Amino acid sequence: MSFFSSEENNSKKAIFLRDFLIKVSNVILGIRTIVYGEKPTVQGLIVANHRSYFDPIVIVNLIHAYPVGKIEVASWPLIGYICKISGVLFVDRKCSKSRQNTAENIREVLSRGYSIINFPEGTTHDLPSTVAFNYGSFVMATKIESAVIPIAIDYKEKTDAFIGNDTFIPHFLKCFGKLTTEIKITFFPPIYSKDATYLLNTSKDIIDKELIRYRKDWDSEN
Repeated sequence: MSFFSSEENNSKKAIFLRDFLIKVSNVILGIRTIVYGEKPTVQGLIVANHRSYFDPIVIVNLIHAYPVGKIEVASWPLIGYICKISGVLFVDRKCSKSRQNTAENIREVLSRGYSIINFPEGTTHDLPSTVAFNYGSFVMATKIESAVIPIAIDYKEKTDAFIGNDTFIPHFLKCFGKLTTEIKITFFPPIYSKDATYLLNTSKDIIDKELIRYRKDWDSEN
């Protein structure tokens, strides 16, 4: 058996284990996900707003993709383990070399026909809409002519956002100690362009509008 075949088989086993653990954890933690839109049928750069360390797990539970995550997550209980076995591309945002290496890894994965999940805000928050998007991943998408697939995601309870001085264990218990955690997610059609600014602005605009719609719907229930 060639090294490539062995590596491919190990990757498939890791993905199978990842998917199993994620599905089980979603059930155990009482995750109730309401999905809008059609799941993507093409590979590309998935860009989503960022509320919590749980965002990529919600997304990966619905579609096959490889998330980009901050290096600190690798040491977290359960979440870090799932990330490690699932091919997460970890980045140390304080290190320029790490950011550069991650950008090249993203380019390689996209060019091989796999999807990447990136959170261009680079931070979590509970504001009504997104904060400024980082430009780099959109530039990378234009260089290899990759589709950009926007996703909006939000949690009914604003306190479920992982922000400020939150630490993992207390926040995890607060968020998932409830019987259910309601999450909404919307898949938008892929966007194609050679203009990175257009990709960034279009993605941000449609995600912002969807986040505002979510909150209006939730507020009307109260």
